[in-house]
Amino acid sequence: MVNIGFFVRIEAKPGHQAAVEAQLKSALPQVEAEPGTVVWMALRLGPTTYAVVDAFPDEAARQDHLEAGRARLAAHPEHFAVPPVIETTDVIAAKVPTAGIGCPEPAKR
Repeated sequence: MVNIGFFVRIEAKPGHQAAVEAQLKSALPQVEAEPGTVVWMALRLGPTTYAVVDAFPDEAARQDHLEAGRARLAAHPEHFAVPPVIETTDVIAAKVPTAGIGCPEPAKR
């Protein structure tokens, strides 16, 4: 079950889209290693606009992810037109794959 999350809006500098996409793709193995990050998606919203949507079962998992995520985003600020905007969210409805349907069992906290 996921209850809370983040919506991160990222605006790449023109010409830096490939670098931003590579940065987002390279984060996936690290995020996969976070037991409390149940949902994580990097999305392209437009030519230079990206978003990350993630969800967690509890505040401890969200804070663990936030600390690691801030470090990842801060690694290459030269690719961003403006600093990424991190918004906290409440999950009001979700369809999340369950164990046995192509994804591992979520870690218990």
